[in-house]
Amino acid sequence: MSAEGSVLSQSDVERLLNQVQTEDSKSLVVTADGQREERAKDSIQPYDFRQPAFLSARELRKLRLWHEDFIRSLASRLSTYLRLEVGVQLCMLQTITYQKFVEVLPNPTYITLFKADPMRGVCILELPPKLGLTIVDRLLGGSAMNVSGQREMTEIEIALLDQALQILLGEWCGHWHYDQEIRPVLLGHETNGRFLQTAASDTVMLHLSIEAHIGDCVEPIQLGFPYYTLEPLILRLNKLLDLNTQDAGLQQSKELHWSPCLEEVVIPVSAEWDGTRLSVGELSQIKVGDVIPMAVDCAQNVTIRLANLKKLSGSLGTVDKKWAIQIARVLST
Repeated sequence: MSAEGSVLSQSDVERLLNQVQTEDSKSLVVTADGQREERAKDSIQPYDFRQPAFLSARELRKLRLWHEDFIRSLASRLSTYLRLEVGVQLCMLQTITYQKFVEVLPNPTYITLFKADPMRGVCILELPPKLGLTIVDRLLGGSAMNVSGQREMTEIEIALLDQALQILLGEWCGHWHYDQEIRPVLLGHETNGRFLQTAASDTVMLHLSIEAHIGDCVEPIQLGFPYYTLEPLILRLNKLLDLNTQDAGLQQSKELHWSPCLEEVVIPVSAEWDGTRLSVGELSQIKVGDVIPMAVDCAQNVTIRLANLKKLSGSLGTVDKKWAIQIARVLST
C-alpha cells in the first residue's frame, strides 16, 4: 500500500471514532437461556454480592411509606406516655448484612434484643445511653434537660426504659395488622454490638434508623430486622396494597346505573341570562310600557337551573310558538 493510500480522510476518522464509541457503550451479556447478546451499558444494573438486597425497589418504597406512617403514630404515642412533646423522623431505611449492621453500632451503647412473636429470628434495637437516660429522667418526673449519658444505667432505670421500649416495639408490631397478633418479647440487653451472635454474618437485615427529639436530647434509634422475620410480613403488606389498588380500580371502572325510583321525582327547571344593568334610581323610575334594551348575545348565553343548581347552558329560541332553549353543554359544578 502506498503512503497516499494509508492517509485517512476526515470522514473516515469520524466514522472510526463513532464506531469505537458505539462499541464502548455496549456490553456482551449472557441471558437466562444461555444466549449471548449485546446490550447497552446503561440498561445493566450492578449487583453487589457482598451486600445483597432481598427487597425490590417497589417493596422498599412500600416499606418506607409504611414506616413513615408508623413513625407518625409513634411520636403521638410517646408524647402521651412521657407527657412531653416528642419528635420522631425517619433517617434511613436500607438493607445490609448482619456483619455491616453490627459494625455501625456505637460502643458503648444500649442494645435490646427482642423477638416479634410468632415470627422467627431475633431483632435488635439500639439507642444511645444519653437518650435512654433522658427517657428515664422524664419518667421519674424530670424535665428531660441536660441529662448526662456518661454512665451505666441501674437495674431500676433499665426496667423503666424497657417499659418505654415496649411501647415503641408494640406500636411497630401492632401496625402490621397480621393474621395473628404480633407482640414484642424482650430477650436481653447488651452494651457492645461486637459480642452479638444473633444471626450469621451474611444474613440480610433491614436497617431502620429514626431520630428522636426528647427535651434537649437529639439522638438516633436503630433497629435491625432479619430477612426471615420480615418475609411473611412483607408478603402480607404486598397483598393488602394490591387488593386496595384493585378495589380502587373496580370502583373507578364501575358503571353507573339509572335508578327507576327517580323517574317520578319532580324537579323545578328555570332559565336565566344576564341582561342590562340598572341602577336603583333607574329601576325606581320604570313605568308600564317602558322598553329596556337587551344585548343581542344574551339569548345565546342562557343558564338552566335544576332545583336551583346551575347544570346546563344553551341558547334561547322558539319551538311551536313556545319559548325553548337548545342545550349546548353541561356545566361542571
